[in-house]
Amino acid sequence: MTNSLKLAVFTDLDGTLLDHDTYSWDAAQPALDRLARQQCSVILASSKTAAEILLLQDSMALSGQPALVENGSGLIGLVGTHSPRTYTALREILDLVPQTLRAHFRGFGDMSAEDVSSLTGLSPKAAALAQTRDYSEPGLWSGGEEELRTFYTALAQHGVSAQRGGRFLTLSFGRTKADAMTHVIHALKPDLTLALGDAPNDVEMLERADLGVIVANPHHALLPMLAGERDGRIIRTRDPGPVGWNIAVNEILDRLFPE
Repeated sequence: MTNSLKLAVFTDLDGTLLDHDTYSWDAAQPALDRLARQQCSVILASSKTAAEILLLQDSMALSGQPALVENGSGLIGLVGTHSPRTYTALREILDLVPQTLRAHFRGFGDMSAEDVSSLTGLSPKAAALAQTRDYSEPGLWSGGEEELRTFYTALAQHGVSAQRGGRFLTLSFGRTKADAMTHVIHALKPDLTLALGDAPNDVEMLERADLGVIVANPHHALLPMLAGERDGRIIRTRDPGPVGWNIAVNEILDRLFPE
């Protein structure tokens, strides 16, 4: 049974809807099923590539839904929303950075599929899909904080920005999850938006949504207090990953769509 409220749910994946260690979303399936019954839009928003997201959408019965790929640098499921600046251009700019700084950043393009598999726990086949990038470059930073600030400045001179996620430092031409989220909202015109995430690169998305959920992730530092938490518009889960996701979404649905 559905009602007339159009809800659009924007959700991060790793550490949020997907378990940090196993990449399973099984614990969130009850809430996903309930969202499907209410015909809510579920928009995946991740650093993952389009190739990865399409497989996940198929597995989650979300095929045909829009999705924010590569941290919002690209969109799938909507027409006319791709960035004109490509992964190749990004890699070329990265190599213009002084070598003393460049040596501290090891991106996916510097790794083999076996390296990515070992680092992420993905299968070699899935790791290869993670390297099939169009717009952004995740990687590991091995230098200090002062060097990192200098690295940011060097990249910014070429129009490249960096965001910290749950695992990686991701370079892009500046479009964020929140920017891509705005395109989707304009296209879908929902009555209400809900966003869920666990990492710094989710903050703008959480704050832009009508309702936000910070999903606990014991594998990295707590996010700072967000403005929306003071009025209850943004809440935090006690349980991590898909367990916390499921509880929070069901509690929100209890209010919006009582069964």
